[in-house]
Amino acid sequence: MAKNKYNKNSRKQKYLNSLPTISLDDAENDITIRCKFNFSYFTLDPNAGENFNEWDQKELAKLLDKLKEFSKKPLSYWENEKAGKYPVFVKYDSFPINTDFQIPKHVPHQAVWSRFHLENKVRLIGFVIPHEYKNKRHPTTGEFFDVNTFYVVFLDKYHKFYKLLN
Repeated sequence: MAKNKYNKNSRKQKYLNSLPTISLDDAENDITIRCKFNFSYFTLDPNAGENFNEWDQKELAKLLDKLKEFSKKPLSYWENEKAGKYPVFVKYDSFPINTDFQIPKHVPHQAVWSRFHLENKVRLIGFVIPHEYKNKRHPTTGEFFDVNTFYVVFLDKYHKFYKLLN
Protein backbone atom coordinates (compact mmCIF):
# COMPACT_ATOMS: atom_id res chain seq x y z
CA MET A 1 0.00 0.00 0.00
CA ALA A 2 1.39 3.40 -1.01
CA LYS A 3 2.08 5.89 1.74
CA ASN A 4 -0.33 8.81 1.74
CA LYS A 5 1.74 11.90 0.91
CA TYR A 6 -0.45 13.98 3.21
CA ASN A 7 0.40 11.94 6.33
CA LYS A 8 2.88 13.76 8.52
CA ASN A 9 6.20 12.12 9.23
CA SER A 10 6.04 11.97 13.02
CA ARG A 11 9.84 11.72 13.48
CA LYS A 12 10.38 14.75 11.28
CA GLN A 13 7.64 16.70 13.05
CA LYS A 14 9.02 15.74 16.47
CA TYR A 15 12.48 16.97 15.44
CA LEU A 16 11.11 20.25 14.07
CA ASN A 17 9.12 20.79 17.25
CA SER A 18 12.26 20.26 19.34
CA LEU A 19 14.12 23.17 17.68
CA PRO A 20 14.18 26.33 19.78
CA THR A 21 12.14 29.31 18.66
CA ILE A 22 14.36 32.34 18.22
CA SER A 23 12.93 35.81 18.76
CA LEU A 24 14.13 39.28 17.84
CA ASP A 25 13.28 40.21 21.44
CA ASP A 26 15.61 37.61 23.01
CA ALA A 27 18.25 39.15 25.27
CA GLU A 28 20.93 37.15 23.42
CA ASN A 29 19.82 38.32 19.98
CA ASP A 30 22.45 40.70 18.55
CA ILE A 31 20.90 41.38 15.14
CA THR A 32 20.76 45.12 15.83
CA ILE A 33 24.55 45.45 16.13
CA ARG A 34 25.60 43.22 13.23
CA CYS A 35 27.11 45.15 10.33
CA LYS A 36 25.46 45.14 6.96
CA PHE A 37 26.79 45.36 3.41
CA ASN A 38 25.12 47.41 0.70
CA PHE A 39 26.16 47.14 -2.97
CA SER A 40 23.94 49.88 -4.41
CA TYR A 41 26.94 52.24 -4.81
CA PHE A 42 29.12 49.64 -6.56
CA THR A 43 31.04 51.35 -9.36
CA LEU A 44 33.28 50.34 -12.21
CA ASP A 45 36.20 52.76 -12.36
CA PRO A 46 37.74 52.72 -15.85
CA ASN A 47 41.21 53.24 -14.33
CA ALA A 48 41.11 50.78 -11.43
CA GLY A 49 39.14 48.10 -9.64
CA GLU A 50 37.33 45.08 -10.98
CA ASN A 51 33.85 43.96 -11.80
CA PHE A 52 32.45 40.76 -10.27
CA ASN A 53 32.83 38.92 -13.57
CA GLU A 54 36.59 39.60 -13.47
CA TRP A 55 36.95 37.54 -10.29
CA ASP A 56 36.93 33.78 -10.65
CA GLN A 57 34.53 31.52 -8.78
CA LYS A 58 37.07 30.79 -6.03
CA GLU A 59 37.71 34.51 -5.41
CA LEU A 60 33.98 35.29 -5.32
CA ALA A 61 33.36 32.38 -2.94
CA LYS A 62 36.09 33.73 -0.63
CA LEU A 63 34.49 37.19 -0.78
CA LEU A 64 31.07 35.81 0.18
CA ASP A 65 32.58 33.75 3.00
CA LYS A 66 34.32 36.88 4.34
CA LEU A 67 31.11 38.95 4.10
CA LYS A 68 29.27 36.23 5.99
CA GLU A 69 31.87 36.34 8.78
CA PHE A 70 32.10 40.15 8.84
CA SER A 71 28.30 40.37 9.11
CA LYS A 72 28.36 38.61 12.49
CA LYS A 73 29.87 41.62 14.30
CA PRO A 74 29.56 45.42 14.23
CA LEU A 75 31.95 47.50 12.12
CA SER A 76 33.57 48.80 15.32
CA TYR A 77 34.61 45.25 16.18
CA TRP A 78 36.46 44.85 12.88
CA GLU A 79 38.36 48.11 13.42
CA ASN A 80 40.09 46.42 16.36
CA GLU A 81 40.76 43.06 14.69
CA LYS A 82 43.90 42.25 12.70
CA ALA A 83 44.46 40.18 9.58
CA GLY A 84 48.12 39.42 10.10
CA LYS A 85 49.66 42.81 10.82
CA TYR A 86 46.87 44.81 9.14
CA PRO A 87 43.56 45.95 10.67
CA VAL A 88 40.61 44.14 9.10
CA PHE A 89 38.58 47.36 8.73
CA VAL A 90 39.93 50.90 8.40
CA LYS A 91 38.19 54.27 8.07
CA TYR A 92 40.26 56.87 6.22
CA ASP A 93 40.37 60.57 7.04
CA SER A 94 39.72 61.33 3.37
CA PHE A 95 39.84 59.79 -0.08
CA PRO A 96 43.49 58.83 -0.65
CA ILE A 97 45.72 61.02 -2.80
CA ASN A 98 48.04 58.21 -3.90
CA THR A 99 45.39 56.12 -5.65
CA ASP A 100 44.42 54.83 -9.08
CA PHE A 101 40.73 55.37 -8.26
CA GLN A 102 38.49 58.39 -8.67
CA ILE A 103 35.65 59.45 -6.37
CA PRO A 104 32.37 58.50 -8.08
CA LYS A 105 30.02 61.45 -8.42
CA HIS A 106 27.06 59.46 -7.01
CA VAL A 107 28.75 58.89 -3.61
CA PRO A 108 27.65 61.40 -0.94
CA HIS A 109 30.30 64.00 -0.10
CA GLN A 110 29.97 63.09 3.62
CA ALA A 111 31.12 59.50 2.92
CA VAL A 112 33.81 58.21 5.26
CA TRP A 113 35.99 56.21 2.87
CA SER A 114 36.89 52.82 4.30
CA ARG A 115 38.21 49.42 3.39
CA PHE A 116 38.05 45.79 4.44
CA HIS A 117 41.27 43.77 4.18
CA LEU A 118 40.27 40.45 2.59
CA GLU A 119 43.66 38.80 2.05
CA ASN A 120 47.13 39.67 0.78
CA LYS A 121 46.56 42.70 -1.49
CA VAL A 122 42.81 42.15 -1.91
CA ARG A 123 40.59 44.89 -0.49
CA LEU A 124 36.90 45.77 -0.47
CA ILE A 125 36.60 49.55 -0.80
CA GLY A 126 33.61 51.61 0.18
CA PHE A 127 32.29 54.05 2.72
CA VAL A 128 30.31 54.36 5.91
CA ILE A 129 27.98 57.07 7.13
CA PRO A 130 29.66 59.53 9.55
CA HIS A 131 29.01 58.82 13.22
CA GLU A 132 27.27 62.17 13.71
CA TYR A 133 24.40 60.76 11.60
CA LYS A 134 23.68 58.07 14.18
CA ASN A 135 20.06 58.34 15.39
CA LYS A 136 19.37 61.03 12.78
CA ARG A 137 16.34 60.74 10.52
CA HIS A 138 16.55 61.40 6.81
CA PRO A 139 14.47 64.53 6.12
CA THR A 140 12.50 62.95 3.26
CA THR A 141 12.20 59.24 4.04
CA GLY A 142 11.88 59.63 7.80
CA GLU A 143 14.10 56.55 8.23
CA PHE A 144 17.19 56.54 10.43
CA PHE A 145 20.67 56.60 8.91
CA ASP A 146 22.62 53.41 9.60
CA VAL A 147 26.22 53.99 10.69
CA ASN A 148 26.78 50.22 10.83
CA THR A 149 26.44 49.63 7.07
CA PHE A 150 29.41 49.35 4.74
CA TYR A 151 28.54 50.66 1.27
CA VAL A 152 30.67 48.73 -1.22
CA VAL A 153 32.01 50.91 -4.04
CA PHE A 154 35.02 49.07 -5.47
CA LEU A 155 36.65 45.65 -5.64
CA ASP A 156 40.42 46.15 -5.31
CA LYS A 157 42.31 42.94 -6.05
CA TYR A 158 45.70 44.64 -6.50
CA HIS A 159 45.74 47.21 -3.65
CA LYS A 160 45.47 50.25 -5.94
CA PHE A 161 43.06 52.23 -3.79
CA TYR A 162 45.53 53.27 -1.09
CA LYS A 163 48.92 52.77 -2.64
CA LEU A 164 51.89 52.75 -0.30
CA LEU A 165 54.48 55.43 -0.92
CA ASN A 166 57.91 54.12 -1.87
